[in-house]
Amino acid sequence: MPKSGCIRCLLRDLSEKDKENVEKYISVIKEEDRSSEDEYKRRLDICLMCDKLEEGTCLACGCYVEFRAAGKRAACPKKKW
Repeated sequence: MPKSGCIRCLLRDLSEKDKENVEKYISVIKEEDRSSEDEYKRRLDICLMCDKLEEGTCLACGCYVEFRAAGKRAACPKKKW
């Protein structure tokens, strides 16, 4: 069992520090390179249902899903979005 007890969760749900880090990272992505808020939420909803999500990390590629979902040109390694 993971330390946090949360397997299918996002980094922002694990701790306040992780939430701050996610927000900080996304804030430095240029606006033109960032996915829209609606698209970002849609992607994360898909990730939350995926069996490859574990403690905010995609087990298919090793990325933090919140960071990947924030990029306009990013794609899911499992082709789900």
